[in-house]
Amino acid sequence: MDIRRLPNLSALRAFEAAARLESFSRAAEELFVTHGAISHQIRALEQELGTTLFARNGKRISITPAGRQYAASIRTALGDIAQATRKLQAGTRSERRLVLTTMPSFASRWLTPRIGRFIDRHPELEVELRCSAQLIDFEREDVDVALRMGKGNWPGLHIEKVLDDVFFPACSPSYNQGHLPQTAEEFRRSTLLRSEGEPWAPWFAAAGFDLPEPTQGMMYEDSGMLSQAAIVGQGLALVRRSLAVGDIMAGRLVRLSDVDTPCDWDYYFVCPPAVLETQRVQAFRTWFLEELKAFESVKDMQRRPARPTSVDWGADMVTTAGETAPGIQPGLTASSPPDDGAPTHA
Repeated sequence: MDIRRLPNLSALRAFEAAARLESFSRAAEELFVTHGAISHQIRALEQELGTTLFARNGKRISITPAGRQYAASIRTALGDIAQATRKLQAGTRSERRLVLTTMPSFASRWLTPRIGRFIDRHPELEVELRCSAQLIDFEREDVDVALRMGKGNWPGLHIEKVLDDVFFPACSPSYNQGHLPQTAEEFRRSTLLRSEGEPWAPWFAAAGFDLPEPTQGMMYEDSGMLSQAAIVGQGLALVRRSLAVGDIMAGRLVRLSDVDTPCDWDYYFVCPPAVLETQRVQAFRTWFLEELKAFESVKDMQRRPARPTSVDWGADMVTTAGETAPGIQPGLTASSPPDDGAPTHA
């Protein structure tokens, strides 16, 4: 094999992207170049190969059979190059730096109150937490682990389901001067906070309430903001258990019903297979699974606490009437709750 006869790598990347996306414009956006640059590179590649890769019909393009076959081979070859690069980076980058990414709501209301314990356990690591509602590309971004919510269909990655979730209604204990709704009629007369990711209709059906999906009132894009709106008394929110447990156990929210409805998405621990074997990621995975186990032990809290509670804000463990739950540090109380923040994306 004479590698001196290989086509230009930039032209191959442009061709692979255009073939996969079936669009020069979208390929240009992905590769951060102009539409003209993509078109020029592909024409040069066609001239070098002596083969038409795309049929042009005005501004529309369609890949030819020869182009489709060539794209499949090029995609495999580029994938091999990317995999080799990841392995090299995993072996040469600083083992002291751990980069995590997750949704802003999960970061602020679940991970941030707990991550201090990981840092205390591994002071040798430099931890960076990035928040985004968008899926990251491990080939392009310097990220070790993503804590994602979805269906788990991300090929080529280590995918580990770690947590499922449910919805239930909650509100501030001071909402409506403490006269909290229980019946369908009382829910109908209440202010129902809305979010695209948390529709009310499935919960109404599960609870046996003959009520329609609300069409008026404040709409929140972010689940963390939805919970915060309920905390300050703006209305009733259909909250995710994973985000609301701490607020309920701290008394900032009250669960209004024992009825749950399942969430369509689960939480996953995601990373490239080569990165999974590194010491920094193994250390984080071990700690993260321990925290999830502690969370699972308290997530099914009683509907309404009978007595005031003291909370370990990191572990969501409760002490009542002088009793200490597992993981609680003696003397730690809820007198100075942490600021959960106000994330800007779901």
